[in-house]
Amino acid sequence: MTDAPGTFPGRVFAHAKAIPDHPATREKDLGIWQTWTWREVAAEVRAMACGLASMGFRAGMHLAIVGDNRPRLYWAITAAQALRGVPVPMYQDAPAAEFAYVLNDAEVAYAIVEDQEQVDKLIEARPGVPTLAHVIYDDPRGLRDYDGVTSYEELVARGRAFDAANPGFFDAALAAVRPDDIAIMLYTSGTTGRPKGVRQSHRAFIAAAEGSVAFDKLSPADSILSYLPMAWVGDHLFSYAQWVVAGFTINCPESGDTVMTDLREIGPTYYFAPPRVFENLLTQLTIRMEDASALKRWLYRSCLAIARRCGAAILDGQPVPVTDRILYAIGNVLIYAPLRNVLGMSRVRVAYTAGAAIGPDLFRFYRSIGINLKQFYGSTETCAYVCLQPDGAVKLDTVGLPAPSVEVKVADDGEVIVRGPMLLAEYYKRPDATAESIDAAGYFHTGDAGYFGDDGQLRIIDRAKDVGKLAGGSLYAPNYIENKLKFFPYIKEAVAFGAGRERVCAFLNIDMGSVGDWAERRNLAYSGYADLAAKPEVRALMRECVEKVNAELAADPKLAATQVHRFLVLHKELDPDDDELTRTRKVRRGFIADKYRVLVDALYGGKAVEHIETEVKFEDGRRGIVAADLVIEDVAPRPSARAAA
Repeated sequence: MTDAPGTFPGRVFAHAKAIPDHPATREKDLGIWQTWTWREVAAEVRAMACGLASMGFRAGMHLAIVGDNRPRLYWAITAAQALRGVPVPMYQDAPAAEFAYVLNDAEVAYAIVEDQEQVDKLIEARPGVPTLAHVIYDDPRGLRDYDGVTSYEELVARGRAFDAANPGFFDAALAAVRPDDIAIMLYTSGTTGRPKGVRQSHRAFIAAAEGSVAFDKLSPADSILSYLPMAWVGDHLFSYAQWVVAGFTINCPESGDTVMTDLREIGPTYYFAPPRVFENLLTQLTIRMEDASALKRWLYRSCLAIARRCGAAILDGQPVPVTDRILYAIGNVLIYAPLRNVLGMSRVRVAYTAGAAIGPDLFRFYRSIGINLKQFYGSTETCAYVCLQPDGAVKLDTVGLPAPSVEVKVADDGEVIVRGPMLLAEYYKRPDATAESIDAAGYFHTGDAGYFGDDGQLRIIDRAKDVGKLAGGSLYAPNYIENKLKFFPYIKEAVAFGAGRERVCAFLNIDMGSVGDWAERRNLAYSGYADLAAKPEVRALMRECVEKVNAELAADPKLAATQVHRFLVLHKELDPDDDELTRTRKVRRGFIADKYRVLVDALYGGKAVEHIETEVKFEDGRRGIVAADLVIEDVAPRPSARAAA
């Protein structure tokens, strides 16, 4: 599409001419799927843009966008871009204080939000945000008596009146948009500090979208369920940039609670989810199978054993013995196809995961049952576009080959650096950070440690700042250990410690759903998370998981020294609202180490029990204290494979 428009609004209006009646967006409302064609989307974008212009929105201004995935919020991105404005998606589950930080940093004057919940948070934040002047809402429920806010219907009505009174305005505005204009500002997750506004141009995101669309042969015939946070770069690539470039259909679920049902109804051909979603899906499957009859459990285990042996090879088109092919075909009828249907992935042609490392065993499971799950590698600063895994050459321990038009190198210190058309224009109001991240040769320094294998595929070890050594000199990558622990359905989060120390220790969070089900089947009564996590039986269950991970680590002489020697089960779940996780659920390891310093000291000080009191934030804004006496478990390490030999 070299002759295609070089901006996102230009692409939307090009689709409105080329495929006007093709479904562009769908949304499930009150149990019924509503559909808008590309012609209708273009008309809504035009009305919204003119409505914003009538309220004083101009080129260079920022439009905050807050809410779950809703068609009107995606259209709002295009409407702002059509006026050479900059959309700023924000995490909808963030509290008002976090809203205030982004609103002030971006100097936001205009915001369009989903519903009453988001309006209330903006009103709460407003006294501390002097620039915020206009709030527009989509869902009117509960907002009848609110003053100083504007409904979507009023915005569109104003826009159509403005368009009629100024017939040449919109077309002139659209023609003035340039590929190098800033198209979006996405904030980093803030793993190590305050989030930074990453400004990306139309040219950069369109280059990333065109490269990935061509790589996986996406077309208007494809369909995707859009359910991940709009503020996350992964959603912006898959649900916006690729949507506008390829012209396929995005489907917005009725709510977060109906995603799985809506996924099965839509049957998308293209799917994307971070590892935690695939982990949760497998956990739910495991729970269901535990409750199944003995015959079904036997059949499930037997078929999965066949799938693990040859499923991925069959998916990749590799040679497989005839007997295994026959057994796999039988397993597909009895188990794999029904599993894909339950997961809503019966029609999935391509599935991707990224955002964090995915455990090889988890990766292998999905590919073995016939789901073409692949990894890609990227960041907010690279439009989530650096490496892709090609069909037929998917490796469980890699993130693939450099994407088309992208240069990837490993610096002398082991850091992955990249160069290409998808790089950020700048960090907003942070020229120092921009200069620090992009060197004189134009390479962006990712902060990730990795290396290329003989197959030319990139392997990411961990964040460069997190990779260290134990006191004995052994290489230590905490994220690698954490991902192995989180593969078990009973473990939701894990935080490993060990840099500069003699041994590795860990915090664990139980998965309330799977461990709760496990406890109920054993008639083990509990009153809540803290009570369940403190049960001796649960600690024994966690010990089994840790011992299995240690056995895997011991099998690799390079990793044997990083076995977990001691662990404890935390008395509360790690939570973004308590600043322990980012909004994309990445562990803030340094913050956790400081917050729970007394527990870290207890792990390394040889204590058997440690008392802890922790302040927590409740959903209604109240604060409270959770106190507990945590038992610390010792685990005997396994002899390494080299020592055993």
